[in-house]
Amino acid sequence: MDGLLNHASTACVGRDDQLLLQSSEQSRAAPQVKCKQPTSRDDALEVLRSQPSYDALIATLKVLACPEPARGRDGALSLYAPGPRNAAIVHVLVSEIVPNYWAVLQDDRCRPNSSLAGHDVQLLLGSLRSVTGLNALTAALRALVQESESGQGNGKIRGDIGLNIASYLDVLSLLLAGDDSLHTLWANSASSLGGASMKKAQWQHVMSLIAGGRIVGTAAQASAIAGGHSRWIADGAEFSKWIGRNVASWAREQPAGQEMGFCADLLHRSMSIGYAECLSRVVIDEMLLCQAASPAAFSALCLGHGHASKQMLARLLDYLSERYLNHDVADATVSAVAGLIDALASHQASLSALVVDWCTASSGAGLGQGVGIRRAVMAAIATDGEAVASVLQRSLAQFGDQLYVRHAAMLQQQVHAQILLLSAAYVARLSPIKLAMLLRSATYLNAMTNRIAATQPRARFLGIVVGEALSALADNKAARLNFDMEECKTDEAEWLKSLTTTCDSVQPYASLLCAASSSCPASSPCPASPSCPASPTTDSKPNPPRPRQVPPRAIIEVIDDDDDDDDELTPYAKDSDPEDSDQDATLVQRNKVTAPVYIRDLVAFLRDSDNYDKQKLAIETAPVLIRRKANHGTELSSHAQELATLLVGLEDKFEVDDFVHWRQRAMIALVVSLPDTMAPCFARSFFEGDYSLSQRVSILVALGLASRELAGHEESEDQSLASFASKKLPPKIEQLYLDSPQPSAASQAPSHLKALPPNALHGIATSLAASFLNPVAAEAADAASGPNILKLQTLAARYKSKARPTPRLRTVPNTTAALVANCFFFPLTAHLQQALRSPRPAVLNPALLALYLETLAIIVDAAGPSTLPLPQLTSELWDLLLRVRVHVVQDLTPLRGWLVAMSVLLDVNATHIRRLCLEHGRDLLETREWVSGVFSRIHDNGAESHLQALAASLLIKLGQTVDKFQALLMGDMATLSF
Repeated sequence: MDGLLNHASTACVGRDDQLLLQSSEQSRAAPQVKCKQPTSRDDALEVLRSQPSYDALIATLKVLACPEPARGRDGALSLYAPGPRNAAIVHVLVSEIVPNYWAVLQDDRCRPNSSLAGHDVQLLLGSLRSVTGLNALTAALRALVQESESGQGNGKIRGDIGLNIASYLDVLSLLLAGDDSLHTLWANSASSLGGASMKKAQWQHVMSLIAGGRIVGTAAQASAIAGGHSRWIADGAEFSKWIGRNVASWAREQPAGQEMGFCADLLHRSMSIGYAECLSRVVIDEMLLCQAASPAAFSALCLGHGHASKQMLARLLDYLSERYLNHDVADATVSAVAGLIDALASHQASLSALVVDWCTASSGAGLGQGVGIRRAVMAAIATDGEAVASVLQRSLAQFGDQLYVRHAAMLQQQVHAQILLLSAAYVARLSPIKLAMLLRSATYLNAMTNRIAATQPRARFLGIVVGEALSALADNKAARLNFDMEECKTDEAEWLKSLTTTCDSVQPYASLLCAASSSCPASSPCPASPSCPASPTTDSKPNPPRPRQVPPRAIIEVIDDDDDDDDELTPYAKDSDPEDSDQDATLVQRNKVTAPVYIRDLVAFLRDSDNYDKQKLAIETAPVLIRRKANHGTELSSHAQELATLLVGLEDKFEVDDFVHWRQRAMIALVVSLPDTMAPCFARSFFEGDYSLSQRVSILVALGLASRELAGHEESEDQSLASFASKKLPPKIEQLYLDSPQPSAASQAPSHLKALPPNALHGIATSLAASFLNPVAAEAADAASGPNILKLQTLAARYKSKARPTPRLRTVPNTTAALVANCFFFPLTAHLQQALRSPRPAVLNPALLALYLETLAIIVDAAGPSTLPLPQLTSELWDLLLRVRVHVVQDLTPLRGWLVAMSVLLDVNATHIRRLCLEHGRDLLETREWVSGVFSRIHDNGAESHLQALAASLLIKLGQTVDKFQALLMGDMATLSF
């Protein structure tokens, strides 16, 4: 037994191993040793560069973030003063400390039992809360984004890039979170700056980071690379709201010196980020429509900076109109809004001139808004007699200008006519002699002459009504102007004349603040940190719960012992047990969400953007529910504005099947149900809202298809599903009691919703162009075959062709033609004239401009040739096409839309060619010359052949018109050739 165990080796513990043991014991005891705090910036920089322990890092950060100056060899250790040593410390914090220690700091922050939870994170953020730290974080994040993009090109990407990007995004989000973070950051950075020039240079750097879009642009690119949950700093709308809240919070403190000017510059430059409307509304809510309102601070911040002040005033008045005066035009509400405007004017002397410019500008006076905002503005400046008289004089001169009468949009002329009548009412009370002298002036006589001589009936109507209303104010009953026409006795004419009797007073605006606090929830602050969520969330489509497995019924088999030896029976394999659900029983959704049956429930479902079931049910139920509620009470009309805003801005967070088509059907149903209010609202949102390209496209598609449905060209299948339950039996049961033949299988099939094709408007526009092109092509082919006298035809064929009766066309009255023109067409054209005056209109995008022109063509075709406002419709569309031709000549996509719109314009006026030559002779000749140039530039290949054919058909049609009515066009031809 002893022989089995042999001596192998002997090992002695030497001095080296003892040293190793001593070193390991010392390393374990090292964290218990108190770290020495640095006393200078050099010491702090050395500690940070030497890969410090967690305790050493926290000790250094405590010294760096200490508000009291820590005395040492080089004085205070504050990182906020600019300098090379502080820049080096910040660089080390950003490049080494954040990537290596951020996860550890976050774990400490997320410990629920820690009394100092989040304190260490605040130490790091406090060291970076300066312009230097903000710039360093942005530069590091941009460098990682560039490295990731270059690595994707060559296929070499570091594995830690995504983690580092996520860490930098979290730090940036926490650093800028809060409504006073911007003020704190600037106070830290400017405390050590001496002169005003240094502060101005430092502020320019802040402007380039925040207002220039460097932070939000870099964060958006980085967030796309990192993936995961979205952060507010990468969302342009949320970032703009953050700017608005910070600027408002800073300006409410009435800062002295340059700081108020800095806030104003930041606000106005931030409008260029792309969310000007969202930003301005946040500032208005925070500074004017809350209990801590400060009109003086708002005037100093927003209304004292030249051209930017005009834009801000226009946004303010539009917002007040949409919020208070579009649905409630009560005298008390108008007086309260007038009181708010008067309070602003008392703190800003130049506001009166801005209001006068707003009332008389060619694109101002609240286009698309109700008359309430114009009443409030005129009441606010009524105490200033010179301002009211200036509005009246300038409005009257503009109202009678010949070019204005001919080329201005009709909605704009109606708005200015209301301003003219309101200002005349106040001047008649303040100075009747001045009004009487104005009505005897050449300006008034010229205005009446040009209006009565106008070719558009609507322009003449406005001139007649304004003339009678002004004469009733200044002249006695015997000398009053009276045209004695049926048009002057309509409800609209009487309403316009009643504006001269309007007298609104200026009241305190406290009621607006109460309404604002009760109706609008407070702005939610930016999320503190997305790294420690309360519950796990996901952005993808959740898996629906599996149906509960029904246990199989037990089958009792009686086995006879006598048959055990029977080998003829074939054995069968035992069925497998049902699979156990891999889902936790506590997570199974047992409370099923039911479909909404009221509009208010639908709005609540759409607002709950984090619930997949509610979003899916809401978007699928909306088209039928909206149509069902259209003619039953005011439930739909009272929620229409909110519902339209939700539908247009709705995003597909859960990747719902056919989401775009369901949303499009809901928007079409809303416009069809309330065309008089929703069609102008959608048209205004297309030009003025902060929407993406796809959302603007959906607005145009909704307007185009809704106009065709209202005109009777199409019928939606949603309409049949939207009918309420009645006493009528179901179709299958009804057939049992009727003697009529059985319906076909197609009619018995249940109706289903067909998805809209993605290019629905493009297909309709193609069919309209084909209907214009086919007769011209057939006529050209017939002319190319030779004279009619040489064409052979048998006697029998000639007899049959003459004897064949022509089908009689059934006349269908188009009762909605005026509705389509007034609610769909005129708002779209009026807002385009206003948008073309802005610096960067979104409608000039080639794809969007092409769809816009095709939408106008579809609306004109829906109105038809028998609509009463066809002359005005023709005039505005022709002026619009000639105005945008410089924007379509360089791209084939908008050029096709232009040619389609022109072909539809000529098609609907096919029976009014003589009138076209009389009223638009110069436009006709100019169009023919321009189309001829386009035709010569288009290449004859496959991609451009359809454009060449369409341009050729237009040239043929225009040439035939010119040849036929050459005598009428002789003067215009001579002028044009000259």
